[in-house]
Formats: sequence, structure tokens, C-alpha cells
Amino acid sequence: MDSLMASNVTNRTDPRSINSRVFIGNLNTLLVTKADVEAIFSKYGKIVGCSVHKGFAFVQYANERNARAAVAGEDGRMIVGQVLDINLAGEPKPHRSKSTKRSAGDMYRSVHRPRSRFTHFTISSFDLDYDFQRDYYDR
Repeated sequence: MDSLMASNVTNRTDPRSINSRVFIGNLNTLLVTKADVEAIFSKYGKIVGCSVHKGFAFVQYANERNARAAVAGEDGRMIVGQVLDINLAGEPKPHRSKSTKRSAGDMYRSVHRPRSRFTHFTISSFDLDYDFQRDYYDR
């Protein structure tokens, strides 16, 4: 069955990929596995990528139509006692931006942040997306 699992890649930055990526928030990742996420969301279309993180996941569909169908069909669904918060990754819900206003372009753009005054490192688009969503769910 592992050979049927989707790739872990859900951080490509091309606009077509962003528009077909679904963010799944408020996910109990202690009890819900990547295979569970794929099983739930595969009914909406071909999943080409799936990544599960602490408290949330991303599902990358082959096209935007499938992603929008998944958002419409699953947002608000309760799984293991938690109501899922689902939206297109490129279109965060308005209440997400209370403390930090970031456009989709800002979220997915690579940036440089100083680690110390002597070193710099690059944060990938995935890290920005992960940090943005993690900050929201750690509140």
C-alpha cells in the first residue's frame, strides 16, 4: 500500500500548484495519519502530494477543480473530535490574518532572515507556509 501513497511534496511555488493545494487545519495528528488524510481526500480527485505536520496537513491535487471540491466538501467536518478548518492554501481565510497580514505571494516567496549577525539562511516557501499556519494554530 505504501507504493500507492502520494508524494510528500506540497511546497511547489508555481501558481498552478498553489491553486490546487488544500490546507487542512485543526487536525489531530496524534490520531490521524497521512494515509487517513489521503483516504478522506482522495474522493475529490487525484492527490499528487500530501504532507502532515503537527496540527495540520496539506493535500496537493492534480488540479484546482479537485482542490475546490475538497474545500467545499470537507470544511467543517469533524474528525476524531475536532472540526477541520479547510481552505485553499493560496487563499487563506480572512480571520487568519489578524496579527500578520500576508498575501499569498508573500507566503510563498523565498526570503532571507538573519540567524545572527554573521550568518544568513534561506527560508523556503514551505517553511513560510508552515510557520504561517503553525503560528495561527499555536495561538
